[in-house]
Amino acid sequence: MTILDGKKLSEKIKDNLKTEVEELKNKGVTPGLAVILVGDDPASHTYVKMKKNSCQKVGIYSVVHEFPESITEKELLSTIKMINENPNIHGLLIQLPLPKHIDTTKILEAVDPSKDVDGFHPYNMGRLVEGLDTFAPCTPLGVMELFEEYDIDLKGKDVCVVGASNIVGKPMWALLVNAWATVDICHIETKDLSAHTKRADIVIVGVGKPNLITADMVKDGVIVIDIGINRLDDGRLVGDVDFENVSKKASYITPVPGGVGPMTIAMLLKNTVKAAKNFAKEVK
Repeated sequence: MTILDGKKLSEKIKDNLKTEVEELKNKGVTPGLAVILVGDDPASHTYVKMKKNSCQKVGIYSVVHEFPESITEKELLSTIKMINENPNIHGLLIQLPLPKHIDTTKILEAVDPSKDVDGFHPYNMGRLVEGLDTFAPCTPLGVMELFEEYDIDLKGKDVCVVGASNIVGKPMWALLVNAWATVDICHIETKDLSAHTKRADIVIVGVGKPNLITADMVKDGVIVIDIGINRLDDGRLVGDVDFENVSKKASYITPVPGGVGPMTIAMLLKNTVKAAKNFAKEVK
């Protein structure tokens, strides 16, 4: 059994990005990332802090626009417009979740697709499905980088994706199909989850439910990607997979923490540098 070490790979990617950022700076372009953070959600604040620190390490300029929970949709849209028009900012990230009185879809659609480094805009989602060059959502993109790093060939593989969110499950499906995998996608209405996971060569799960995938639900030699992250009552961080028992049957498996999580932030940085490169080409 091989551990898919996302922490190690993310550091390697950051080192490469540092060089790319230096090259861009020599051409007069400093990659810039703006983050919009609304409210007091502790997890959101932690994630934003991690993103800001990572930007600093590779030389990306970052700015966080913090707003109270009470901000209006109109005020938020006005800020997005301002960032869209700022030539020094190449990537714009809306930290989710947003308060209930704000239409999340409307906000995400207001982001300039050329600055949509989270890959959530319908324009970029459409290009992703068609297999065109675009910004892919960071978590599924990070999973694809892990497959590449560990020479896991996806062509013809039976893959079961558990979770059908717009952020992870659906874009994960698109990336896998474009890599010629045969993809089964399961969700809350799936009748018999284990019937799908048992026949899969690769199981990818991200629903936020500890021990959802147990050893009796997978076949020997399975490759397991655990995107879930859950904090137990005793303070431990675990994924959606019963790691201790499933790892005994797996050929490859991601740990939690240290698997997909660090890759998500690395891909955000990679998308931001990509956006800055695109900008540099346009202003030539």
